Amino acid sequence: MRRRDFLAAAAATVPLWQLRRLAPGADAAPAPLARPFDLARVRLGPGPFLDAMQVNRRYLMGLEPDRLLHTFRLTAGLPTSAEPLGGWEAPENELRGHYTGHYLSACALMSASLGDADVKARGDLMVAELARCQQALGNGYLSAFPEELFDRLRAGRPAWAPFYTVHKIMAGLLDMHTLAGNAQALDVLRGMVRWTAGWVQPLGDDAMARVLEREYGGMNELLYNLSAVAGNAWYAELAHRFDHERFFGPLAGGRDELKGLHVNTNVPKVIGAARRYELTGEARYREVAEYFWREVTTRRAYCTGGTSNGECWNTDPGVLAAELSAGTQECCTSYNMLKLTRHVFGWTADPAAADYYERLLWNGVLGTQHPADGQKLYYVPLASGYWKLFGTPLHDFWCCTGTGCESASKFGDSIWFHDDDGVWLNQFIASEVDWAEKGVRLVQETRFPAVGGTAVTVRAARPARFALRVRVPAWTRGGGAALNGRSLDGFAAPGGYFVLDRTWRDGDRLEVTLPMGLHVHPMPDDPTVQAVMYGPLVLVGRLGADGITAENRRAGPTPPRMVPEFKYEPPAVPALVVRSDDPSTWIRRVTDGAEGPVPGGAAPGAAPGDLRAPTFRTSGQAQDVTLAPFHSVIDERYAVYWKVVREA
Repeated sequence: MRRRDFLAAAAATVPLWQLRRLAPGADAAPAPLARPFDLARVRLGPGPFLDAMQVNRRYLMGLEPDRLLHTFRLTAGLPTSAEPLGGWEAPENELRGHYTGHYLSACALMSASLGDADVKARGDLMVAELARCQQALGNGYLSAFPEELFDRLRAGRPAWAPFYTVHKIMAGLLDMHTLAGNAQALDVLRGMVRWTAGWVQPLGDDAMARVLEREYGGMNELLYNLSAVAGNAWYAELAHRFDHERFFGPLAGGRDELKGLHVNTNVPKVIGAARRYELTGEARYREVAEYFWREVTTRRAYCTGGTSNGECWNTDPGVLAAELSAGTQECCTSYNMLKLTRHVFGWTADPAAADYYERLLWNGVLGTQHPADGQKLYYVPLASGYWKLFGTPLHDFWCCTGTGCESASKFGDSIWFHDDDGVWLNQFIASEVDWAEKGVRLVQETRFPAVGGTAVTVRAARPARFALRVRVPAWTRGGGAALNGRSLDGFAAPGGYFVLDRTWRDGDRLEVTLPMGLHVHPMPDDPTVQAVMYGPLVLVGRLGADGITAENRRAGPTPPRMVPEFKYEPPAVPALVVRSDDPSTWIRRVTDGAEGPVPGGAAPGAAPGDLRAPTFRTSGQAQDVTLAPFHSVIDERYAVYWKVVREA
């Protein structure tokens, strides 16, 4: 959008229904094929995800509001005697305040997920105090750093991502409004948007393009979301000024020009493109989002579903074998790829999107929080011999600390979707969903992944007709279904959905078996470099704790670091010599995961929900290794990828 057009749109309040008129060539806003259930309608049942959510709740409620607000009050000239936080929230750090935005989102998500009044009250307190800071500043601005950082951004001088930080605060306020019902949060957010519009207004198109070269988070997504909530297209027009055309152009043309780019700078932009498509129907923005999603998930993702090495895409697509390090798979990228995948599934109802979501959720998100204290990871090292380096209490507050707190507050997200005629069950996570429009509740009971399968019980005051669509993952080995104890014919092939469309009555129970098996995930550019998987789970070799010391077990605070550090190179992991491409011929099951704890106990610090995870062991090797699901391995070294050599 050109500057003169933006100024004309800003001169009046424009209702959302007129947005299509402001976007030439747009079709009508599309109706999604599948709609996710609101978080407040989903409750988790017993299992590793509920365990992780409770750990995160303790972490969130253990943080002191005055310390989170300290630098905001300093900037606003308000009195504060709180002890400053460290790391990226320290008073001298230019990203200070970003975590407080994430904290608002996490409180909103957690309060909706658990129906937790105490967490909601904490979020309400934070909003009220931030409103005081904004009022003291007097012009709508709200941040933990002064406007001088934005002056430097406008002038092209170094400034560490001021719009990135402000985006987190704005997104947290919108979440507190939409998820926690806080009206004051919307008022504060509108003040910040007015300030943002005033800052952007004088910039010509070239100047704005230079601004967009600095990481700005999901400013476009946030403003599109606000436009939908407020029913005001003017917010969407402001959002459009944050659509990065230099980045979108190649994607719209079906070209992968991602090499050399910082990953988490750009994934949020694509989520913004997805939101523009959903509001306007402009097919180009769907093309941007879908091409990007396909390219990253199929050609730039590891066995875990994660992407990035040293925060960047360093190679051409499909070249990953040499991209293994202690700094692979920044956790923020996993958080944002899950968000994007949720949009893609809503448009397509494609089971491949749900398969990818599952793989990344289990291997790239669940195991990135320490079960003892809720500290989060920055990177998930995929090079052999390293370990997961968690943050230090009250110090690090990385970007991934913030997204990690959000992820572990919304594990009920994307388990269930629906349309007017039925539901999709996408994730095998014990949960209950309230489908009020149909007058039914669906209760999923599962011990997945200890047991390959799930069961759904219908609770209904009166009979209801709908289709229950259960994902049959691409990884499953056959499978079957039974209704009220009687076997059903016509089970779906892997990579689809088993659909049962009928009139359901209270107490009806559908049981689905989804046998899991061992398989390998080779690197696209070197098929001899392989990861071993069991169903959707990446199995890693447990290498013990040698080399992990009190000094390098955690990230800091002195010296600060985000990757594990040895005083020597990590020990080499021997190659696996095999006679067959079938891993079941050289890996045997140690426990089936259904009968009790892993012999010798779980990994140090492992959550209770992980005790029943199946474990395996190599056989016939010079030195055999025990393999366990990646999410369950904490505070020990591991190997993800192996050099696999066929015996002559």
